[in-house]
Amino acid sequence: MSNPATPPRSLAEALRARDDASLAVLLRARPDLITPVPTDLTQLATRAGTRASVLRALERLDRFALQTAEALSVAGDPASYQELLGLMAGDGEDPAVAGELPRAVAALRDQALVWGDDDRLRLVRTAREVLAPSPQHPSPTGLGPTVREATSGMSPGRIQEIVAAAGLPSTHDPVSAVDALTKLFGHRKKMAKLLAAAPAESREVLSRLVWGPPYGQVTPEPAAHLRWLLDRGLLLPTAPGTVVLPREVALHLREGRAHREPEPVPPAVEPAAAHRPQVVDATAAGQAYTTLATVEELLKDWDEGGPAVLRAGGLSVRDLKRTAVALDVPEPVAAFWVELAYAAGLLASDGEADERYAATPAYDEWLDRPPAERWAQLAEAWLTATRTSGLVGGRDAKDRALSALGPGLDRSAAPEVRHRVLTLLAALPEGTSPAADPVLARLRWERPLRGPQQHGDDLRTRLARWTLSEAELLGVTGRGALSAHGRTLLGAPAVEKTPGGQAAEPSGPGDKLPVRHHHLAPALEPLSPPEQAVATATAGRLLAPLLPEPLDHVLLQADLTAVAPGPLRRPLADALGVLADVESKGGATVYRFTPASVRRALDAGQTAADLHAFLTTHSRTPVPQPLAYLIDDVARRHGHLRVGAASAYVRCDDDSVLNEIMADKRAAGLRLRRLAPTVLATQADPAALLEGLRAMGYAPAAESAEGDVLITRAHAHRTPPRTAPEPVPDGPPPPDSTLLAAAIRAIRAGDLAATAPRKSAGAAVRGGELPRTTAAETLATMQAAVLTGDTLWIGYVNAEGTASQRVIAPIRVEGGFVTAYDHTADEVRTYPLHRVTGVAELAEE
Repeated sequence: MSNPATPPRSLAEALRARDDASLAVLLRARPDLITPVPTDLTQLATRAGTRASVLRALERLDRFALQTAEALSVAGDPASYQELLGLMAGDGEDPAVAGELPRAVAALRDQALVWGDDDRLRLVRTAREVLAPSPQHPSPTGLGPTVREATSGMSPGRIQEIVAAAGLPSTHDPVSAVDALTKLFGHRKKMAKLLAAAPAESREVLSRLVWGPPYGQVTPEPAAHLRWLLDRGLLLPTAPGTVVLPREVALHLREGRAHREPEPVPPAVEPAAAHRPQVVDATAAGQAYTTLATVEELLKDWDEGGPAVLRAGGLSVRDLKRTAVALDVPEPVAAFWVELAYAAGLLASDGEADERYAATPAYDEWLDRPPAERWAQLAEAWLTATRTSGLVGGRDAKDRALSALGPGLDRSAAPEVRHRVLTLLAALPEGTSPAADPVLARLRWERPLRGPQQHGDDLRTRLARWTLSEAELLGVTGRGALSAHGRTLLGAPAVEKTPGGQAAEPSGPGDKLPVRHHHLAPALEPLSPPEQAVATATAGRLLAPLLPEPLDHVLLQADLTAVAPGPLRRPLADALGVLADVESKGGATVYRFTPASVRRALDAGQTAADLHAFLTTHSRTPVPQPLAYLIDDVARRHGHLRVGAASAYVRCDDDSVLNEIMADKRAAGLRLRRLAPTVLATQADPAALLEGLRAMGYAPAAESAEGDVLITRAHAHRTPPRTAPEPVPDGPPPPDSTLLAAAIRAIRAGDLAATAPRKSAGAAVRGGELPRTTAAETLATMQAAVLTGDTLWIGYVNAEGTASQRVIAPIRVEGGFVTAYDHTADEVRTYPLHRVTGVAELAEE
């Protein structure tokens, strides 16, 4: 075991010195380290240093923490805190950098990217390899190699010439010469004196290279001002025709700073506009109602079977355009609504041979729920979904088109970005909204390695822009500001409004929602599924009073229209949707009655008397005479003609009507022939005959083989039960407290088995090896430990052939098995003696 008073010699020793709370912080920040759980702290340290894990951890650093790691990569190994402070703050000692540097170093330590005390800070070797400058991978700092690295292949004579030209005494070996040159370049006063003697053109060359890239090209016969720099080692050759500015020279010219612009403080997200919170909530509630109406309209349009599924999966461009026209929205917005319904499990493919999209059985359950609960389900699906509708219409890595509902739309960063954008809005005063650019700048500061910032259109930036627009569409925000129900959806407690508009204390499950804090500013961490369910229910409860109450009446007008001044109750809306066509939507919906719409209601089994009674019951105005006449006229002619299968026939008790049909030139395409004075026959199928006669202005009714009128009702096509698409995680999910505690306990126990001091029983035991004893020695040692209560160290090979070492306290030995308390697993276990490779007693400390 390492002495806590001595500095750690490795990352494993540094982790061993941590307490459980510190290990929990590490494992929560880097969950890939416990997938699966390491056997001990040495394996945990090894895993924390792998390239894939280090890159993932670096990607999650904010800009200043990343700049700190970059500075450590060009500092000495190890480096003192003062050396690091000099690289970050420069000779001027920037107070903002000095104030934030402890936070950045602590963040790097927490994630096991840096270990050691303040006087011996060490960057994990893999991180140093990734961030340190090299000709193939320039450092983000713009610094080049050190003098020692740049002169590694130079002849001793040439090094002595450089030392002499720089005004230093000659040395007996190149190592001391390079050391002298390095000390000169790191001495502020001596370097200032040396550069003061440089020609102006030479100083201009250095100024062009100082902030990177540090490499330049020279001719075989360089100019005098370049020769002056080369002679004194201020530029060093790295390859024929290529020179580099040594790191020590660049740091002197930069006044000690590793970065041109350290960014210790994140960009502020300031309010750009302010509104009354009541206005924000009302606007968001209006959008929430529009969300429900749009999703219902979409799935109602696909009720009898929607568009066909492409062979490669997804919705065709033509079908997406048709959907956009039907919803009266742009195509990107239509793609958002389609993907939202799919993410919520309301829409899926039916899996038939002729595969089509249709509503799922969950859609019917969703329709039966209160409006606020329906919105909350959609909002939660959007917040946690990894499918990204904004990608629709683009191309994937293989230059294939990305279609709505198709493959390739999952982006694992989407939930994190959505949550972070809304969290930034939640940090603003209630009712205020920011401009988009400060939000994007803040996100780029928080995750600088997640995308190419120079183009301004990296994935995180696009996700953030889509989040702002989608949140407004969905009603999470109103006028760009986060609503009260949107705030609660994130897990933040919101102030409820009483019916009188006064603030009321929150009550119910929302009171217990966890509010967590970011290391920079108050923020909210993503909620666990149980917490999110509570937050979603609370958000729906806050939204419910703001949604309009469904109405049970319409206003009939003399121009054959009906005006619904608000949302209608479902039975009324469904019945009116059959009897009339929607002419316009908005705050008030206008329905128009036409002969075709009335005939549609009659085909569904209604009679004229039923329609009159329906309108009288649900209209606040008298039924206009033109509408009553329309219903009676269509009903009088409805079913006067009968169509059956001959292939098809038409029969009518009034032969003059059939004479009129036969004489009509528009009937030529139907190829009718008279079978009897009251019967016409044709080779066309009954459906085509029905449509043809209706196009000629008649109102035929279909009849069955028994002569009864066929009643046609809308057929709701549903898919088999389908589950909503699972989000694609961005790496292993963060472990919960229970898993963390169990993992840390297992790692500690395994580390105890690996590091406990022990003495050999029989054969000598070398460090890192399993003990080896004979079967007789193993049995004797086990039996003795049962009597004395000693703890033993054993080697064990399981049935799969995996070897491990364990610390056990034997309780009973019988029948070829040992029952013992296993300190490694923290439980009582039974082991076959023939699988124990050997045993050793633990040494007394």
